[in-house]
Amino acid sequence: MKYHPIKQSLFIQNRKNFKAKMLPNSLAVFNSNDIYPISADSTMPFEQHRDLFYLSAVDQEESVLVLFPDCPKEKHREILFLKETNDHIAVWEGEKLTKEAAFETSGVKTVYWLQEMEKIMFELMTQCDTVYINTNEHYRANVQTETREDRFTKWLKNKYPAHAVAKSNPILQRLRSVKNQIELDLIQQACDITEKGFRRVLNFTKPGVWEYEIEAEFMHEFLRNRSKKFAYTPIIASGNNANVLHYIENNQQCKKGDLILLDVGAEYANYSSDMTRTIPVSGKFTERQKAVYNAVNRVKNEATKMLVPGTDWASYHVEVGKLMTSELLGLKLLDKADVKNEDPDWPAYKKYFMHGTSHHMGLDTHDYGILTEPMKANMVFTVEPGIYIPAEGFGVRLEDDVVIQKTGEPFNLMRNIPIEVDEIEDLMN
Repeated sequence: MKYHPIKQSLFIQNRKNFKAKMLPNSLAVFNSNDIYPISADSTMPFEQHRDLFYLSAVDQEESVLVLFPDCPKEKHREILFLKETNDHIAVWEGEKLTKEAAFETSGVKTVYWLQEMEKIMFELMTQCDTVYINTNEHYRANVQTETREDRFTKWLKNKYPAHAVAKSNPILQRLRSVKNQIELDLIQQACDITEKGFRRVLNFTKPGVWEYEIEAEFMHEFLRNRSKKFAYTPIIASGNNANVLHYIENNQQCKKGDLILLDVGAEYANYSSDMTRTIPVSGKFTERQKAVYNAVNRVKNEATKMLVPGTDWASYHVEVGKLMTSELLGLKLLDKADVKNEDPDWPAYKKYFMHGTSHHMGLDTHDYGILTEPMKANMVFTVEPGIYIPAEGFGVRLEDDVVIQKTGEPFNLMRNIPIEVDEIEDLMN
């Protein structure tokens, strides 16, 4: 891993919080992700299952965490099962966690090699009544691949059909959505790395550069600051490409007079950042571009103030829609008749701003969080309004990551990333 070690106290507390929500005499199992094949002997870079990482800090394949707080045998109340390491593996793949290192990383005292798991699981299953399985129930999830977790669940339910089954996901959705201070510091680190990349790009961008060259500038700065990758597939969208919401080809030349929409974030220690800025290729906005940009920025600033404890996510978006409607009227993109005759299910502003304003953020870019429950302090949300005008050949989106506070306005984790028009123009010139 490129990141600095994380205090094990975070993971000890996360497990304690999870165990407090479990049913009496129940057991929970969490599996690592697979290493996914490409072809021949090629594989995709390993990405740890975020739930296992959240509860254990273990960041390698073939790892399993078992939690059984009511187990009669105290040493089996928390167990890590790991792939056995040896000198041969160390030479060919690099060092894996030893039992001692696993304890230092996670705080879990009992560590077994994976080949012992089936035998020990049999003992544990004779002692528990309910098993928590870990299903993916995120509102954006659309998974077609059978995961290691899926295979384990099949095996478990087939071998132990008489046990009651419960779901880990609702517990994790609530726990993971409210961040510990250590987590907030890690997200701040990811945002700070993103800032470095953005400042590099402001200095680099000029007419004639290619979108993929800008992507490379970001990646250079991310890697040299201990980020292993983009937190999500980057969008470097110049000109009309900005009006394609998930444009990821990044293969066009940036032309004089155009704007470039940059939706980019670094990860750090598996935690995400999520930034959007829109900058002028030539280093200066036209008056029309500036007017649209400032309208989006005003909506972002006012929307941010609404992110306080108790806010309802759906109602918040209705209020942001009213802000955007007012700005679009001012820009003469809508008129009063458009608003008067709008479809309540698809308001007039949706013609120019068709996506949501905010989502949870953390270990996943679209992080865990139950959207039908009120917002709480220490949740992290994006704020990302936009105006997209294909007829004029540009789109503007601006996005920051903010932490909801117990009182007062949210804390902006991207407060140091330039956003005002004159800031952008001064740095580019």
